[in-house]
Amino acid sequence: MKKGDYGGNMVSPILICLPTYNERPNLEPMVRAILNVIPEHGRVLVIDDSSPDGTGALADRLAAETGRVDVLHRPRKEGLGRAYLAGFRHALAGPAELIVEMDCDFSHDPADLPRLLATADDADVVLGSRYVRGGSVGNWGLARRVLSAGASVYARMMLGVEIRDLTGGFKCYRRRVLEEIDLDAIASLGYAFQIETTYRALRRGFRVVEIPITFVERRVGGSKMSRSIVLEAILKVPALRLAALRGRL
Repeated sequence: MKKGDYGGNMVSPILICLPTYNERPNLEPMVRAILNVIPEHGRVLVIDDSSPDGTGALADRLAAETGRVDVLHRPRKEGLGRAYLAGFRHALAGPAELIVEMDCDFSHDPADLPRLLATADDADVVLGSRYVRGGSVGNWGLARRVLSAGASVYARMMLGVEIRDLTGGFKCYRRRVLEEIDLDAIASLGYAFQIETTYRALRRGFRVVEIPITFVERRVGGSKMSRSIVLEAILKVPALRLAALRGRL
């Protein structure tokens, strides 16, 4: 597949959302890797939560140098979910038809973006999945593997859906999905955000397709996983199911 060859999506504006907090060592190589594999009409949105390490200033420099980077400066760190919601609203205020969310730490490989975008020709949400055939996790220890796989099984069983990697955060949305799933009603802050957005899309009847990816631990810096993030996901899943049963989702 050549750069920019995404079937019917060749003329669809693409926006890659990158939430950042203290990602200065990763940001420039990630942005340049993304711009190297997406079409010329594709852009990167850096959503920085006032990183004290200067990530936001670096993002501004990359915006000026490349002409294909936008920067959304937020006043404080409020969690992954809030950052993505801000990015989605920014995307919907512009012309983007395909909106991608991915980590800035190289856990998600930019080289997988062409497959993700191409699959959106026949799907409303495309999810880079660790837990379908061909997917894998690279350099995690046993405890982290069990936690992640267990969380996906728990969410899948509680919500009664077939998606294998509900906690996955490498996703491409068609614009109409984000327009219809009621972003204002999403309250999840951490990884529960990934479960909630996918479940809301499924409840609205959108087609969600998983493609295999290899996920690896971040290259630089420490994991942002915490007990509060895990607890939120545990509690949020049954709340989502109850809302659906009551016809509120």
